[in-house]
Amino acid sequence: MNEEIKIIDAKVKEKSEFVERIERAMARIIVGQKSILERLIIALLCNGHVLVEGVPGLAKTLIVKTLAAAIEAKFARIQFTPDLLPSDLIGTMILNQKTSEFTSRKGPIFANIILADEINRAPSKVQSALLEAMQEHQVTISDETHRLPEPFLVLATQNPIEQEGTYPLPEAAIDRFMLKLKITYPRQEEELKIIDSALIGEEPKVDKVVEIAEIMATRQLMNQIYIDDKLKQYIINIVTATREPSPHIQYGASPRASIYLAQAAKGYAFIRRRGYVTPDDIKSIGLDVLRHRIILTYEAEAEEQTTETVVQKVLDTVEVP
Repeated sequence: MNEEIKIIDAKVKEKSEFVERIERAMARIIVGQKSILERLIIALLCNGHVLVEGVPGLAKTLIVKTLAAAIEAKFARIQFTPDLLPSDLIGTMILNQKTSEFTSRKGPIFANIILADEINRAPSKVQSALLEAMQEHQVTISDETHRLPEPFLVLATQNPIEQEGTYPLPEAAIDRFMLKLKITYPRQEEELKIIDSALIGEEPKVDKVVEIAEIMATRQLMNQIYIDDKLKQYIINIVTATREPSPHIQYGASPRASIYLAQAAKGYAFIRRRGYVTPDDIKSIGLDVLRHRIILTYEAEAEEQTTETVVQKVLDTVEVP
């Protein structure tokens, strides 16, 4: 390890202490789900958006609300419904009776952390308004363009088992999310703790342990985390492998996947308090970056293959440098 990497490594060890503060604060509310919590923090630090999927009752909304509560930032929850309009999201023009002029009334999207609850229940025109804001970090109301506050993070949830009355996100829209996380059922001992907490009847408060300035400074530090050229090529090899002719993959991952995988690997190294990326960082976060970016063939679905199994096979077969 050369001196430059040692300096970056020392900086990361010093500046990453707040990650433990966030995890401790969230652990007071959330039982288990450590992997999900870590990946939400990674997305926050990497300026990426997250799609969280899970059956009802697995605390998807609670996890997002708890993360927002631990950060000194403005939080807005938007419940997506079939009758929601783009103006309900981004805002609209209203008439000032005194001046007889129209002024902009900003919508709930003007916050640092947005919880888009059940995003697939709103029609495509509302989804498009949100996705434009995610990509450009700005919205246009009438002829006025407004920048969104920084940091700006969208954490969207969706229910995979109810399809009636929903508007599935198109593949091009899903590709805007850095990570797609799947929440699974808790273990029995964890569920026992959940029951005990619920029976107490008092929900503990989450302390605000991190300020926005600390998050923005960390993003600058993240750019300095070292990733070797061989690991960059390793990332490209993984993404390219999803595009090669295969009986299971119809369409592979886009170049955006390569960018997000490199950024997320840096984030994973940071929360492990390292100033450099290892192949294990890439493999550990690779499934969450790639699972929503490939489209399976009919043959794969007939064989009951899932995107997870196909991506995992790619990660297992691509040679590690």
